[in-house]
Amino acid sequence: MAGVPEVKVVVAHQERATLRIGDVFLKIDADSGRTDVEVEAMAIAPVPTPEVLWRQPPVLALAALPGTALGRLGEPSTASPAAWTAVGAAVRKLHDAPLPPWPGRDRAELTSQLDAECEWLVRDGVLPTDLVARNRRVAEAALRPWTQVFTHGDLQITHVFVDGDEITGVIDWSEAGRGDALFDLATLTLGHEERLADVLAGYRADVDLDVIRGWWSARSLLAIRWLVAHGFDPFAPGCEVDVLKSRL
Repeated sequence: MAGVPEVKVVVAHQERATLRIGDVFLKIDADSGRTDVEVEAMAIAPVPTPEVLWRQPPVLALAALPGTALGRLGEPSTASPAAWTAVGAAVRKLHDAPLPPWPGRDRAELTSQLDAECEWLVRDGVLPTDLVARNRRVAEAALRPWTQVFTHGDLQITHVFVDGDEITGVIDWSEAGRGDALFDLATLTLGHEERLADVLAGYRADVDLDVIRGWWSARSLLAIRWLVAHGFDPFAPGCEVDVLKSRL
């Protein structure tokens, strides 16, 4: 039918799905708690976020952001260095904001989960033992006490939109909470290590690069089982397994 926008599936797996219809995104999540966090986080975050059009659980309707995603894991980013620097400045603004009301990930729990994932990766022959062991050692640098800040919690480059050299918004706030600032920075630059200097130019703070590398390893080790179970490919060029191999 002429004039009727088509429905595009942005992402879909067992936990949630996101559809785009014209300039509206429909997020469907069976866990209303995640949606509660997302809506409140967007309301209090001091960075651009999508406009909430309406909510009728389990559906959340959001207005589309102008511009394009900063990039995609496994592909070169076409965004300018200035755009990456602008994103770094926005992330610093978020981290300097008052803490949100929700707790973050517990370090002991995270360490236990990481060890369990490493055991599974080796036991089931998913990855070579030396690759897992090396990255588990690298990850140890991230598992230190940290000062809690307001974190996005899942700051993948596909969740950050830019138009030219300007940031237009950040999406997918369901993992927002109190956490480690360097986890956000590492998530943002996962698979795009060459862009870290641009991000830090905007972030304007001293950063321990060993901790960033630790989070690159930890996040990749933690993600592989979930990605495989939900139909994604961590073995694709430039993705999680390649990130792990880069530590050898």
